[in-house]
Amino acid sequence: MAPPIKRVHAGLETFANKNFNTIIDVRSPSEFINDHLPGAINLPVLNDLQRSEIGIMYKKVDPFSAKRAGAVFVAQNIAMHLQTVLKNKGRNWCPLIYCWRGGQRSAAMAQIFSNIGWHCGVVEGGYKAYRRYVLDCLGTLPQHLSLLILSGQTGTAKTHILRAASKKGAQVIDLERLANHRGSLLGKEPKGFQPSQRHFESQLCKVLQACDPKFPVFVEAESNKIGDIHIPAVMWAAMRRAPSLRVVAPMKSRILFLKRDYEHMVITPKLIEPLLMGLKRRHNVKQLSAWSDMIAEAQWESFIQNLLEVHYDPSYQRSGNVRQENESELLKATTLCANDVERLANEMIAKSSVAIKDKASSI
Repeated sequence: MAPPIKRVHAGLETFANKNFNTIIDVRSPSEFINDHLPGAINLPVLNDLQRSEIGIMYKKVDPFSAKRAGAVFVAQNIAMHLQTVLKNKGRNWCPLIYCWRGGQRSAAMAQIFSNIGWHCGVVEGGYKAYRRYVLDCLGTLPQHLSLLILSGQTGTAKTHILRAASKKGAQVIDLERLANHRGSLLGKEPKGFQPSQRHFESQLCKVLQACDPKFPVFVEAESNKIGDIHIPAVMWAAMRRAPSLRVVAPMKSRILFLKRDYEHMVITPKLIEPLLMGLKRRHNVKQLSAWSDMIAEAQWESFIQNLLEVHYDPSYQRSGNVRQENESELLKATTLCANDVERLANEMIAKSSVAIKDKASSI
C-alpha cells in the first residue's frame, strides 16, 4: 500500500521540520526565480514554455484537451527528474512538495512519489499560503525585537563592523547582503543581480524568525530603499524608532577604506560612469565632469574625498535629525583596518545593552 501524503501548513517553522529531507518547488523556473521557500530546489512539472502552451490551449481550445496535453508534459518531466536529480534517492527519503496553490502540479508529483513508496508532504495552499505567512511575519516580528541601529557616514565600515560582530555571535540583520547591494549610489555588487522584492522578503522573514527578542539585534542604518529593494514598512518603522550607535572616523581613513572596499571599481573604472549619471538631478554638469576627469586620470583619493564632501556627507547630514534624536553612543574609529574593525565590533556589542536601556527609559 502506498504511504499517505501528508498535508503541511505554511510556516517556516513547519518547513524546518526534520521529517522532510528536501523541499521541492514544482512550479516553472520563472516562478521559482521570483521567489521560493528558503532551501527549496526547483523540479518543475511544467516549464515556462509548456505552462504557456497549456494556458493558451485551455482558453482557445477546451479545458479537456489542455488537461490531457498537460498530463503528458507532467508525466515526462517527473520521469526525467526521477532519472536524473532523484535517481539516487533511497527508500527513506522524505520530500516536501509545493506548487502555486497546492493543487494539481504538486499533487501529481506527490502521488507518483507515494506510489514509489516515499513518504512525502504537500504544502497546504502552496506558495500563496506561504506568501501570506511571510507578509504576516513581516508585519509583526520587527516590532518585538530589540533593534539597535549602527549609523555613520559613508566609508565608516559599518557593514564590516556588523559582519565582524556576527562572527562573534551577535544577532545581525544584514540587509545589504540580503539585497545584494551596498545601499549607496555606487553600491551595485560586481557579481550577481539583486533578488526580487518577494525573495528578499522571504529571506528577511527567515532571518527575523531566527532572532531572539531577549537580546539586541544589530542593523545598519539604511534609507527605506536598498538599490531596487524596498525595506518592508513595519521593519522600516521599527528601525526609525530604534536606538542608534554612530561610528565616526577620520576622513583619510574613510578614503583609504573605500578605495579598498570598492577595489573592483578602481580596477574597472567603466563601472562607475553609468552610476554617476544617477546624480544628474542633484549636481551640475561641471561637477559631474570634474568627477569624470578624476576617474579618467586615476586620481582615486581625490575623487573619493570630493564625492564624500560634495555628495555623501551633506546627504547624511540632511537625513540625520531623527537618527541623532535616538543616538546614545559614539564608536570612534582610527584606521578602519581589520584590527580596528574587530575592536569596533567588540565596543558595539559592549555598548548595546546600555543603548537599549537608555532608549527604554526615555519612552
